[in-house]
Amino acid sequence: MPVQRHLPTEEATQLLALTRELVREELAPRAAQDEADSRFPREVFRTLGKAGLLGLPYPEEQGGGGQPYEVYLQVVEELATVWATVAEGVSVHTLACFPLAAYGTDEQRARWLPDMVGGELLGGYCLSEAQSGSDAAAMITRAVRDGDDYVVNGTKAWITHGSEADFYTLLCRTSDDGARGISCLLVDASTPGVSAAEPEHKMGFTGSTTAQVRYDDARVGADRLLGAEGQGFKIALAALDGGRLGIAACAVGLAQGALDTALVWAKERRQFGRALVEFQGLAFMLADMATGVEAGRALYLDAARRRDRGEPFGQQAAMAKLFCTDMAMRVTTDAVQVLGGYGYVSDFPVERYFREAKALQIVEGTNQVQRMVIARHLTR
Repeated sequence: MPVQRHLPTEEATQLLALTRELVREELAPRAAQDEADSRFPREVFRTLGKAGLLGLPYPEEQGGGGQPYEVYLQVVEELATVWATVAEGVSVHTLACFPLAAYGTDEQRARWLPDMVGGELLGGYCLSEAQSGSDAAAMITRAVRDGDDYVVNGTKAWITHGSEADFYTLLCRTSDDGARGISCLLVDASTPGVSAAEPEHKMGFTGSTTAQVRYDDARVGADRLLGAEGQGFKIALAALDGGRLGIAACAVGLAQGALDTALVWAKERRQFGRALVEFQGLAFMLADMATGVEAGRALYLDAARRRDRGEPFGQQAAMAKLFCTDMAMRVTTDAVQVLGGYGYVSDFPVERYFREAKALQIVEGTNQVQRMVIARHLTR
């Protein structure tokens, strides 16, 4: 079912058309097999980089696409309709670039950002630890200043692109002053002492590598400090607001893909002499699915437009992440039900969409944490 989009410029319209072409020609033919084989599609990210899709919301003079978040997120959504691993990877890469783009010095941005947003380098975002997920202030990975370097020790957990990334944006402790003791470092993945553990064995997103990243006396140049010492927690929170919108867009795209598959099936499959879609119970289920997808899209786009106008959008980002990912779980569950037994086998993509939707309710802050964030905004 074609999505009716209202894009701000002709350039944005052409960009979405390019994205749909890449989805059709590059992603769709290989998504199911790569996921079945747990194969990370590094070359797909190189293709997206060459097409200019890995740095869309960053300035053109820095190698980016110069697009508003409203447009960037719709590109992510289109990617997710067929392959959520790739859409989530684009979101994570964009998240990893944000601290340098927003808090780096002019010299730092000129040195590293063009290759990052131009797609030459793929990023990972090292925030979570085994004992500190959403409670980021409890992190214990530590960086100690030693001359012109920081010596880093600790282990980060649940890192998307762990072992595959070319750089990691690392949040670590530089003092014991709680949240004010956290700093942000830009780490080359080839730095001695930086290594990744074996990838996690996940229920979904099997083509996306998720692993612990270890820092064992890793020496990181002090010139790679982003912002000031102690500013890392503020940087992390700002980055997560944008990251949550990326996950919301992934969820809407995933749900749209599931809805499209279910709708085609319901129109073509016949039982008792009629197409399934002619049975009111099933038609109403499809109607609810379509309504949820449209509502989710409207919610994340409203938050994106607030961001583009320079307005506060943290509450709306949390709402979008919460609603869109819960909606994707419902829609993919119903898509499996529409296909019946066929929805439960890997011949059709809805069982994969179902498994991937569950992860989206957890990443970038669980949906329980999103409710806490929203409640805090309401009671301020």
